[in-house]
Amino acid sequence: MRDVRAARPLRGTPAALPGHTRTIAGVSSATLDRGAWRFCVAPMMDWTDRHCRCFLRLISRRARLYTEMVTAPALAHGDVPRHLDFDPAEHPVALQLGGSDPRLLAHAAKLGERWGYDEINLNCGCPSERVQTGSFGACLMAEPALVADCVKAMRDAVSIPVTVKHRIGLDAVEDYGFVRDFVGTVAAAGCGVFVVHARNAVLKGLSPKENREVPPLRYEVVHRLARDFPGLVIVLNGGISDWTAIDRELAHVGGVMLGRAAYHDPYLLASADWKIFGDERPARSRAQVIRDLVPYAEREVARGTPLRSIARHVLGLYHGQSGGRRFRQILSDATRLRDAGPGLLLEALTAVEPVHATT
Repeated sequence: MRDVRAARPLRGTPAALPGHTRTIAGVSSATLDRGAWRFCVAPMMDWTDRHCRCFLRLISRRARLYTEMVTAPALAHGDVPRHLDFDPAEHPVALQLGGSDPRLLAHAAKLGERWGYDEINLNCGCPSERVQTGSFGACLMAEPALVADCVKAMRDAVSIPVTVKHRIGLDAVEDYGFVRDFVGTVAAAGCGVFVVHARNAVLKGLSPKENREVPPLRYEVVHRLARDFPGLVIVLNGGISDWTAIDRELAHVGGVMLGRAAYHDPYLLASADWKIFGDERPARSRAQVIRDLVPYAEREVARGTPLRSIARHVLGLYHGQSGGRRFRQILSDATRLRDAGPGLLLEALTAVEPVHATT
């Protein structure tokens, strides 16, 4: 019998945000919907938590969202609901796992499927030394057979897609054969979707931030993977920051994944539904996004969630717009965030769009 938790909303929240219905796509690798990965938002530690994902879902109905990385040992020994609970309105949403033990990853993947996630993604791209200490992240690219074992164990345990996120090389290794053989080995274990950050990972000497900026972007490597593995979905990640780049890259690969651009300028996502997925329903305006976020914030604050945990993700909504600076100032004022309720969101909206704050 199917575990009832697989479809349950987060405790204390309604079944969906305004305007959303819940769907779960449990797709085997043989029946992958290749278009499902056309437009994705990257897993970002400390950023893409459940509040961020609910906010982003108000901007785009169709963008594929990813959790922050959750380690397999944390799900084996920690507070599982705290790590996995999410609002059903977030679908489609993928759970990113970190780990290198096939048994623990299989257990974590089962939990992810039981909780209702649409995909399990294995992190083989994070270069931080802390992650390497746990024998996962980008260092796993040096052990493709182990990654294949991990993927097989997870695929044997779940019916939802198991995917991998990785880099194009390690340290000074820039030979295309390195990443080609990695993809080929892992694909043979049944992985059909690869999210490729188009930079090398430097395992020693660079911080995670520097690893996102110092190694050069080499999109041509990702394009070549897409040509050499036409049966796979190759998603390009790294440095994509506007629709000119998105349109250009989608001519070469199966999908794109935005990272910090989607966080700092989230209204970029507003065009995705019709441009990528052909959804002709009008996108919410920025003002409507805030108005629809307020009920969610009210429920969360009533459950004990600090308003700042939600407001911090909203700061970029008026990026590049007149009044955007004042909007950010109001929602980043520590004193006001501590003392005010969710109405502060509407106050910030009034500062930038007074006509639309209550309509």
